[in-house]
Amino acid sequence: MTDAHRAIDAVWRIESARLIAGLARVVRDVGVAEDLAQEALVAALEQWPESGVPDNPGAWLMATAKHRGIDRLRRSKVLERKHEELGRELERREAAEPDLDAAIDDDIGDDLLRLVFTTCHPVLSREARIALTLRLLGGLTTEEIARAFLAPEPTVAQRIVRAKRTLAEAQVPFEVPTGADRAERLASVLEVIYLVFNEGYAATAGDDWMRPALCEEALRLGRILAELAPKQPEVHGLVALMEIQASRSRARAGPSGEPILLLDQDRARWDYLLIGRGLRALERAEKLGGGLGPYALQAAIAACHARARTAEQTDWARIAALYDALFQLTPSPVVELNRAVAVGMAFGPVAGLELVDELVSEGPLEGYHLLPAVRGDLLEKLGRIDEARAEFARAASLTRNSREREVLLERAAGAG
Repeated sequence: MTDAHRAIDAVWRIESARLIAGLARVVRDVGVAEDLAQEALVAALEQWPESGVPDNPGAWLMATAKHRGIDRLRRSKVLERKHEELGRELERREAAEPDLDAAIDDDIGDDLLRLVFTTCHPVLSREARIALTLRLLGGLTTEEIARAFLAPEPTVAQRIVRAKRTLAEAQVPFEVPTGADRAERLASVLEVIYLVFNEGYAATAGDDWMRPALCEEALRLGRILAELAPKQPEVHGLVALMEIQASRSRARAGPSGEPILLLDQDRARWDYLLIGRGLRALERAEKLGGGLGPYALQAAIAACHARARTAEQTDWARIAALYDALFQLTPSPVVELNRAVAVGMAFGPVAGLELVDELVSEGPLEGYHLLPAVRGDLLEKLGRIDEARAEFARAASLTRNSREREVLLERAAGAG
């Protein structure tokens, strides 16, 4: 790869989201906007190795994409009236914005926010929202997305194509929602970002315990969103949660990549710069008032761990109370399982096991590997070793992550 090609790759990573967002504001179609951006990228690949990288590569790409858009509309044989108006509007914008350095930054914050809400629109499936967001906002290739989620590349490619078609057919407006729609749509955006982070933080399948690139991408998107929507407490809550969780990354795996559980981690290896950023983001969420939402409550739980310099100093009673509050907002068996862990740590394994056994009898987490893993841990603490071994073995049979399976089988063999 030549220096010019390396520069083009770096510029694309930095500028592609802003470029697509700016174009989508004009053409009102994220699929067309991405096509125009890709055409500008091809032009850069053809010209920059000879002419050199321009002083403002983002502005060059935007100008080239806009010109391609005008040419595309002019070539169309069956122009509708709105397309004619759109072509004239593009020409007017070109005439009114001779300063391309300024043009690339025009309304860029609003454009990016519109693009975030569009790619995470509820009309799309969860998988489609994730793929499209990583493609248009993260600048990841289809191959990179497929590799990150252990999915076949053609499947991911089709998912992205269908997502863009669905947005176009549903005539989803390229806008920031207002009123009652805003909260629902924001929740969808936050869900997508956190799903990406979680897949990087604790991979659901495959041979890797963590996929740091996904964590970093989710953190980047979260930080951007916090700048674009500074008055939304749950945005800061999500950023706080991701910052604090990401701070443990270096301590979460051993020399061979094997998982190291939270209570066994070397806390000197935690990143206290990220912890500080997370605690400040949590403070911003709290200062905005209105009560903590689900992400902010999870961040408050993570903060309890972050503030404890040793595992023994962890305030498990407070964590149990925070899980109570979280369950009131978002009742789920997974939250209840986490509360059982905290109760077991704060008030003894008997109390924790009672809650876990209720979940077993109710059956909502059948097939979820962490249920027998937690039960095995509590049984081991109570000296019920044979039962504990059976639970760890069952948990190992249910997980799809090979690293996690190894740890669970080791616990089964070493129980007691």
